[in-house]
Amino acid sequence: MASGDEYDPEYETTTMTTTTTITTATTSPGFKVELPTQPKLSQTPIAHSGCCLALSTPLLAHLQDLLPASPSLILSIGSGYGLLEAFLLAEPYSLHVTGVEVQPSPNRYLPPTHHRCVSGSRFLHPLAGEAAAWLLVYPRRVGLVTEYLDTYGKERVETVVWVGPRADWEDYRDCFNSRWDVHVKSTEEVGGRAWELIAVARKKS
Repeated sequence: MASGDEYDPEYETTTMTTTTTITTATTSPGFKVELPTQPKLSQTPIAHSGCCLALSTPLLAHLQDLLPASPSLILSIGSGYGLLEAFLLAEPYSLHVTGVEVQPSPNRYLPPTHHRCVSGSRFLHPLAGEAAAWLLVYPRRVGLVTEYLDTYGKERVETVVWVGPRADWEDYRDCFNSRWDVHVKSTEEVGGRAWELIAVARKKS
């Protein structure tokens, strides 16, 4: 990991709103990272720049219900611009989400304390071993999901939420072996688009 991706204990505040012009995160005295304002959500799913998944307030509320409450860690694997993750991190959802991306990361919306990088698409981030849940939104490679499950699936993770095109799910279904209970529904049922699915895998006790 690059030094800028390490956790900085001097991080002071993270304020995220959809009404102010700039969101600011302070990582150390005298150094500030300016984050762009999050777009406003509505009841209707809307595709935003840098986010494959069309977002709406009902969809965000449903994801909140699926994922563990703070302080449990949620790792978003392949977080891209970090828009979805920034929404989940902010009020009213207030989840403890960290995104991981391949360097150079396109991240725009997540503050440094909630963003990590790996050196390439074949690398896994060890934070997966500490997370209670993983979020996989439009993952790029079936093998990546298999590799994370094989390497860290026996550790703390209890829930894996996969979101992507209905046509892609058949390729990912076999990533989850008999140790997982998997339930699938159309995102259209919870505020998303008809051609997208949410698959929720929960580890069997």
